Amino acid sequence: MSILKLIAACAAACALACAPVAHAAVETAKPKAEAKKKPAAKQSRAKSAAKSKTKPAPVAPAVPDPEADEPTELGSTVVDYDCELGNKITIYQNAGDESHVALRWKQRLHRLTRVATTTGAQRFENKFHGLIWIGIPAKGMLLDSKKNRQLANECRNAEQLKPAEAPAVIEAAAPATSAAPSASATPAAAPAAPQAHM
Repeated sequence: MSILKLIAACAAACALACAPVAHAAVETAKPKAEAKKKPAAKQSRAKSAAKSKTKPAPVAPAVPDPEADEPTELGSTVVDYDCELGNKITIYQNAGDESHVALRWKQRLHRLTRVATTTGAQRFENKFHGLIWIGIPAKGMLLDSKKNRQLANECRNAEQLKPAEAPAVIEAAAPATSAAPSASATPAAAPAAPQAHM
């Protein structure tokens, strides 16, 4: 046998021996690639199924929130307050509604609800925006409960800005006769004499 025939026979035998291994490698590579593709396909199917399951619900008309929405001030009594640092507040109140006021602060109108107090001060709150209005006979103040700070203080309306009138003093007439006895009406007491001891 010639060497060429021997090399050709070895090459053929090697090719035959390697063919099943190469074929097996190709077969194993295909499922791995398909396995990689299938989860991706499954994930995309799962995402599309999730999208189809979570279709956006029909949009319902928004329920009005009295504290979040701006109230109307038509038919209201208007009271303007001048505060320190040049701040201004306007309060609108309906005669038939004692439990709510509308308060204009920084070009926005807020609806505030009355909160009962034990001190007699008028307290109105808007929990959505965090505003608290406290009114006492001498002044009013606006607080921000969300940031725990004072927005406006020393707020006074036209009535509170008027100078207080001094109360009229009425002097009562003194009685003509005095109840105290005079010194000349009582006899003078003689000093007591010392007594000697024996």
